[in-house]
Amino acid sequence: MQVENDDNDDLTFNFSGKTVCVTGASRGIGREIALAFARDGAHLILTARNAEALEPVAAEIRALGGDATCLSVDQRSVETIRSQIAPLGRIDVLVNNAGVEEVCDTLDIDEALWDKIVDTNLKGAFFVAQAAAAKMAGFGGGSIINLASLTSFVGVPGAVPYSASKSGVLGMTRALAAEWAPKGIRVNAIAPGYFETDMTSVFYENREWVAQMVANIPVGRLGQLSDLTAAVEFLASSGAKYVCGHCIVIDGGYLAKI
Repeated sequence: MQVENDDNDDLTFNFSGKTVCVTGASRGIGREIALAFARDGAHLILTARNAEALEPVAAEIRALGGDATCLSVDQRSVETIRSQIAPLGRIDVLVNNAGVEEVCDTLDIDEALWDKIVDTNLKGAFFVAQAAAAKMAGFGGGSIINLASLTSFVGVPGAVPYSASKSGVLGMTRALAAEWAPKGIRVNAIAPGYFETDMTSVFYENREWVAQMVANIPVGRLGQLSDLTAAVEFLASSGAKYVCGHCIVIDGGYLAKI
């Protein structure tokens, strides 16, 4: 049965006076999360490989009455990560969203593809978290939300490097939470289910595949990007002050069913 989406947007948070850094914010999930925080009063620090690609998002934020700083950060370069984040002031929230995915037959994976995906999604996420945590520790704490995946829990053929990186993100989230909680830094994650974005659009070109996926999602539809933002903002908020080291799966019940 197809279930209609409930567009009740009356759930709001207050991040006035807070600085939120969102990586990979030029499009898709990152863009949607950045706009949600802007609507709720936060100052945004946006990162992407190409800072110019962030300008349309920054313009949307300014149109909402907010403000945004755009940074060019290559997730695969630790030097770039550190040099861009070190000069910043206070960071209250980090949404570690930047990532890449490429579907490939496992027998055809080469070292370059493995390094591209794992270095971006896992190594880069760690060093961004490290740089942000150094800021947070000096201001009494903060919140880090990492982007995990359903592939952190289940295997997907053709996505071995991605699955490995996102399984690593889940393990990293738990380890950082255990180590940094005494510093006042809460580390959690979300794991989006099936959401169509620029990065995953190749899957959604196959309408038969889409129909099969929807048939296996208890709520009866694919995810919409707006479904993610409240969970991220909750984890960043004082309402989640005792939530640490967890991953919220946002998948319409898909994992619960299988």
